[in-house]
Amino acid sequence: MAHHFANEFPSRLLMWQRVREYAVPPSMIETATARRAVGDWAGACAAARIDVDLDLRAVGRRHGTGLVTRLRADLRLLAPDLLRWHMPRSAPDGLLRPGLTVCLARYPGSGSGDAPLQLVVRTPPAWADAGQRMSLALWDGSGNDDPGHHPHPHPDRRFRLDLHRHLWDAGRSGELGSRCAAGDDSPWAVARWAAEAELLLRAEGQSPRGAFTVRLAARSSAVLELVAPDDSHAPMLREAPPPREVAALPVLPEAAARVLPDLELLDAGLITIGRLHPLVAPALAPFGTMTPALGAQPGSRDPHRVECRGEVHRIAPRDGVLTAVDHDADQLRREELLVALGGPPLPCLRAIDAVHRSPEALPAVRERLGHGDVAGALAVVEGLLGPGAVLRDGPLREALESAVTRRIDHGLFRSGLVAVHPAAGVDRASQGRPRPDLRMPRAMRRKRGSLTRPRYALTG
Repeated sequence: MAHHFANEFPSRLLMWQRVREYAVPPSMIETATARRAVGDWAGACAAARIDVDLDLRAVGRRHGTGLVTRLRADLRLLAPDLLRWHMPRSAPDGLLRPGLTVCLARYPGSGSGDAPLQLVVRTPPAWADAGQRMSLALWDGSGNDDPGHHPHPHPDRRFRLDLHRHLWDAGRSGELGSRCAAGDDSPWAVARWAAEAELLLRAEGQSPRGAFTVRLAARSSAVLELVAPDDSHAPMLREAPPPREVAALPVLPEAAARVLPDLELLDAGLITIGRLHPLVAPALAPFGTMTPALGAQPGSRDPHRVECRGEVHRIAPRDGVLTAVDHDADQLRREELLVALGGPPLPCLRAIDAVHRSPEALPAVRERLGHGDVAGALAVVEGLLGPGAVLRDGPLREALESAVTRRIDHGLFRSGLVAVHPAAGVDRASQGRPRPDLRMPRAMRRKRGSLTRPRYALTG
């Protein structure tokens, strides 16, 4: 294992360290695994906060029992907690990449000319991502079975997992060790590009030798060609063709282009094998160690200690409420009355008030809430304040109230009642363009509202 100083870690790795700590909690993994073990794939999805937007009976009536049999087999192999573990995420918070449709599996169409059906998982747009929920659906290419309010219902070519079943299929998770590649201090899995590109080209019905693209940055892609001069294939960088030709080339999926984040974390000493997902740890055992991760500290249940009137006092939960245990009840009542009349509070009472409003664990609570782990966040709060505590005004209460309020936005999105952000000010009559400001000069309003004004687009 490589040893580094904390200030040498790139922000991307620190983000993935937080993701691995908070995004897929052990309670989710345990419940989802138990439900999957008894064949309850829908219950496993519910435990992993994945909504199911497909009806197997309706699929059978429309596409036949053969498809339903294959689909049901894949759903029983689906480990939704493992899927959440490997889903694409966005910096800097490490939340699920919003507004994404990811293909998990492809099935041939019922007719000779029909497009292949795809089992897909979707993430909501950023404005409705409270709870970090996902949804499972069947995409048939027509859009009839898809929620019209989703911003990008079509499967994304860059983020596809049908060629990487080991990232969601419990029966093939052992392939992870052979499909991932160390990056030699680089986030790019160049050593695997050739083999992965061959799988990609075959899946697209093309020759296993041909051109493909790798997205390197927001506006930067590399065009490579798979050649075999000596019976061993290797990708070769070639001169970029015109933008229209590049757009038609197959795109190497992100899961194949980059090094697995878990490998980078193991190499940097930011995580250990024992803290990985149970389906990931055995496959990566040769790359890691069971020793404590860098910066990991054992949890402590010692009560808070406060210097109060020349002595060191303790504050800890008693009878479900955080209290100053070294002061008797009568003294605390007198001190609280004194504070109500404007007097100075005891240091112990000040410490209790600070814990209620902005505890040291507030960042951890916010991380759990951001990743949708409300139960975990409440468990942390109860461990600090006791289950009978009444929250006082402050950052902690604001964080909890904000999490509840944002869940309403997600519910509106799921129901289809609000297709765009409520504050976006979109006028449906103007085909999604912002309403003209009435204070704007009339001539300018006419120009902005015209349907014939030219449109420009970037290609490439």
